[in-house]
Amino acid sequence: MGHGQAMTVRIRTRDAERVGAEGLVQRGGLLRTGLRICGARGRREVRAALIRYARWLRRHQEFPIRVPVYLSPAARLTTIHGERVSASFFAPFTRDCEPDIRIATGDYLSLVRQRGRDDGLAAYITSLSHEVIHYQQWVRTGRTWERGVGREAIAMLRAYAATVPRP
Repeated sequence: MGHGQAMTVRIRTRDAERVGAEGLVQRGGLLRTGLRICGARGRREVRAALIRYARWLRRHQEFPIRVPVYLSPAARLTTIHGERVSASFFAPFTRDCEPDIRIATGDYLSLVRQRGRDDGLAAYITSLSHEVIHYQQWVRTGRTWERGVGREAIAMLRAYAATVPRP
């Protein structure tokens, strides 16, 4: 699967340090919240575009449980189910563990050749949007599903595109 296509949700468990009110993760007595783009391993252009988009997302949506976004230099990621995907969301079984999002950025030059710079970066923004929607589903209900996610991700991309000259 490529960027902008349906993504697979991965599920695993992880130990939490401390569970606070409402079952949310706390570190050192402070509730960790927000969306963070982590690491410098991904393509620089993709990272910069996703950081700009993350700033916009934080102004328009709440992230009550911290969700780091890890960028990989690989063209594809392998889920715990052995599937090769371009992005994935880790949905813990309970809210006492933080979720995370992983995005493969290694196919950026190929996307630029096929689609051009702006549409190539838009594909990564759509992938992040797709995984953020899974995050929102998980925060609200404790589970995730695919129905309607692609359409919502495109709507998020369009809302962002209306506010910036290019990705």
